[in-house]
Amino acid sequence: MGLGLAALGRPGYINLGHAADLGHDTDVAAMAAHAHSVLDAAWAAGIRYFDAARSYGRAEEFLGDWLRSRGIAPGEVVVGSKWGYTYTAGWRVTADKHEVKDHSLPVLRRQMGESRDRLGDYLKLYQVHSATLDSGVLDNAEVLGELARLRDEGLVIGLSLSGPNQAETLRRALAIDSGGAPLFREVQVTWNLLAQEAGPALAEAHARGMGVIVKEALANGRLTDRNDAPEFAAARRLLGEAANEAGVALDTLALAAALAQPWAGVVLSGAARGDHLASNVAAVELAAAQPTWLAEWWPRLRALAEPPETYWRTRAALPWN
Repeated sequence: MGLGLAALGRPGYINLGHAADLGHDTDVAAMAAHAHSVLDAAWAAGIRYFDAARSYGRAEEFLGDWLRSRGIAPGEVVVGSKWGYTYTAGWRVTADKHEVKDHSLPVLRRQMGESRDRLGDYLKLYQVHSATLDSGVLDNAEVLGELARLRDEGLVIGLSLSGPNQAETLRRALAIDSGGAPLFREVQVTWNLLAQEAGPALAEAHARGMGVIVKEALANGRLTDRNDAPEFAAARRLLGEAANEAGVALDTLALAAALAQPWAGVVLSGAARGDHLASNVAAVELAAAQPTWLAEWWPRLRALAEPPETYWRTRAALPWN
């Protein structure tokens, strides 16, 4: 498992209950200390992959400061970050717009410099943030050329995906070569029990040697005890029955389902509290210790999948808090 800092680097995010997780204290110094405490817990739990982005507020800054203050050598961890969104909330929870998407060459060059300033030699993976077919980034020769140059300097180049057309975007990325080698070697994708449509494309990518990082495996909190939406009641009963049989929490079960996918290389926890992180990490043991049990439950869990348009429409309506 890895730790994603989307909920730790800025005062507002769309995870259910995010404000309470931060104790409603969004002072920069307090948030830095809070992020460091969760990072300490992640390190103690054995997590060695950490995920940030330029648009995650001060996530890169918090992460870089933590790595240096703990004396962790660059070779002991893998750090990934992303470019393509600019944080615009001004450290406010109720901002009109929290981030602006721009996949142009000037933004890539600017944000690459910013990421390197904050993460230095720790940065190993740099990803296009939320690449989509309609953004045009996969057809931009200048951007692809710059990414190839960064790859040749030693960075692993990847892309994160979002939206109902993740599979199509991934297959387009798989077809892009530069200098006789694939340009993209990692993909970070939304997959969870409610959003399973990318699975076949991820199996294809994995078979071709691409690493797969799973994000939003808890559907921004919708696959936890915090989801009391009436329309989720039937799914919650099924998840509760499965979790009770395994003797774990809902989040542990949902993350174990992601870890059990044969193409999954890293599954991210997005926890913003140490106790939530511990419950998330318990999924590693569940997935390893009970593969037969998971396989028996899989036909029923698979039925939880929502139509892609429904899932992404629901996600878009989640409030920043």
